[in-house]
Amino acid sequence: MRIGIIGAGYVGRAVARHAVDRGHAVMVANSRGTRSLFSLGVDLGCRTGTAAEAAAFGEVVVVAIPLHAYRALPEAELAGTIVLDAMNYYPERDGPIAALDARQATTSGLLADHLPAARIVKAFNAIRAEDLEKDGKPVGMPGRRALPLAGDDPAAKAVAAELIDQFGFDPVDAGSLAESWRFERAKPAYCVPLDRDGLLRALAAAERDGEVAHGSWRRAASAVG
Repeated sequence: MRIGIIGAGYVGRAVARHAVDRGHAVMVANSRGTRSLFSLGVDLGCRTGTAAEAAAFGEVVVVAIPLHAYRALPEAELAGTIVLDAMNYYPERDGPIAALDARQATTSGLLADHLPAARIVKAFNAIRAEDLEKDGKPVGMPGRRALPLAGDDPAAKAVAAELIDQFGFDPVDAGSLAESWRFERAKPAYCVPLDRDGLLRALAAAERDGEVAHGSWRRAASAVG
């Protein structure tokens, strides 16, 4: 599979490494240009390019950039493409976004408004980059960590679930894109290492207006009731 990755930070690099290790063709892009990606390309054995080039390259494109930059994503090149949204909203970094603060939208909903022809799936946002690199286990291993996904396109969700499984995690379908708030920042499922049953409980326990305390994102599965 050809996978474009827009964003060369910790999450983007972790996804790229998994994808290359599993035989996928990968192109990584960032906002600073291809010269800044030379060492990364050599290290991972992947292609590098501009955001537009990565978008055109990928059958699947992973977006792992700060949320405030989402409007810079190339609309034409991503039309019809499966886009995996790994972005999260941090007001101190992204600035206030009224629709998110009022719980009237989701991060993926904003992306869908910007990319109306893309096939968007929320995925890879609810795990810390270092955990994404090291927590994967083979299918059937006890305690295999689960990761949530959400979207409105069943075929796109199936591709996202396949990648999550290839990377060593159990995929859990959290529903439509409108339900993706259940594993956004400061929800019970966000960045907490949970198995499938624990993740399902955490998703069910999420409240639209509620947030867990910062620093409680590393609880064990047994802590979610």
